[in-house]
Amino acid sequence: MYKKNDVVELLIEDMSHEGSGIGKADGYTIFVKDAVIGDKVEVKIIKAKKNYGYGRLMKIIQPSSWRVEPVCPYAKQCGGCQIQMLDYTKQLEFKENMIRNNLKRIGGFEEIPFEAMLGMEEPFRYRNKAQFPVGTDKEGNLITGFYAGRTHAIIPNRECYLGVEVNQQILDIVLGFMEENQITAYDEQTGKGLVRHVLIRYGFTSKEIMVCLVVNGSSVPHADILVERLEKIPGMASISINVNTKRSNVILGDQVKVLWGSSYIQDSIGDVLFQISPLSFYQVNPVQTKVLYEKAMEYAGLQGEETVWDLYCGIGTISLFLSQKAKKVYGVEIVPQAIEDARHNAKLNGIENAEFFVGKAEEVLPEQYEKNHVHADVIVVDPPRKGCEESLLDTMVQMAPERIVYVSCDSATLARDLKYLCQKGYELVKVCGVDQFCQTVHVESVCLLLKK
Repeated sequence: MYKKNDVVELLIEDMSHEGSGIGKADGYTIFVKDAVIGDKVEVKIIKAKKNYGYGRLMKIIQPSSWRVEPVCPYAKQCGGCQIQMLDYTKQLEFKENMIRNNLKRIGGFEEIPFEAMLGMEEPFRYRNKAQFPVGTDKEGNLITGFYAGRTHAIIPNRECYLGVEVNQQILDIVLGFMEENQITAYDEQTGKGLVRHVLIRYGFTSKEIMVCLVVNGSSVPHADILVERLEKIPGMASISINVNTKRSNVILGDQVKVLWGSSYIQDSIGDVLFQISPLSFYQVNPVQTKVLYEKAMEYAGLQGEETVWDLYCGIGTISLFLSQKAKKVYGVEIVPQAIEDARHNAKLNGIENAEFFVGKAEEVLPEQYEKNHVHADVIVVDPPRKGCEESLLDTMVQMAPERIVYVSCDSATLARDLKYLCQKGYELVKVCGVDQFCQTVHVESVCLLLKK
């Protein structure tokens, strides 16, 4: 039995869903942060449980053939990219295995009808949104960057390789302006200080830029100076502040004040145009979102006569995408602001065959089914990480659509929900992983279920 401070040699054979390497010493499993599949390592045990332990990487005895030098010098410390030191083709294989293992272990599926993982040609610079916390270092200098893994300690870094290049220029301007005008950074400990976060959004097709300062107050002194500098950046379309005076780690408040330009930027996915405000939920990787939605559209098998229900529809991104080929699309979402955006985006695109409901999918769908006897030929569901409520799955089964297209950002809850649906008369016929979040452990999957 191994104990704390023991030093062992390991061959890393797998990686966990959090991106830690997994090796075995005499059958005892040890999780090692910063180790990748194929590494031979020396590890010091820092925490020993009965059947498994956690080790600190002391030395790489022999690096894996899949180990690569991270592009970002902060990849190890930062909580954002957990697997940047793993070759990209191996990242895709790791993610497919993660989906496969969950479907087997949790879902009880033996034969899994996998299609090839859909990765990116260029797996960097793909994020259209970044939220940089602002703080001070030990010397009192203003800093911005990202939180270290599992903490709220800021690692100073103005260049994130997942974000667009203009982010760095914007951060230089904002922090320079704050230093010159003695504008303070927010301190989570005391609740004092003004600037909490810098939110930047970028339209990949429109090339429009939005900058929003999240502030612990209702205004920014000398804001006109900041606006004058930012508006010179090509593509700048919207400069605003977001008021958040609450003592919480929720990033955005409810109120947005426009300082210059528009209250939104525009961007499109395929042929559908979207207006995005600082508060809008919008997919962060538009290139892969199009890939994901095209796969969902293919699985939906629309011929033009179908009634489609899109559950957890957000600002209607999938709904409006599907409406191009369906007779009627109904979207359901609990966030009223998102539904307002969805209706607005439908109008913006001249789409008249999409209708939206505010409410919990697990309440709206049963109510519409029982009261108004609505039916569905296809149900598309894209729930949050926790997956679907059983009552919702039950209503889906009662409505008996020919096809269910399940889009998931968590393959564990996906496996649980698919197991339920397949016990109630559906068959899993296709599964495809889509890499929306390159260099991280997260992965999206799309599944097609057909009524038996």
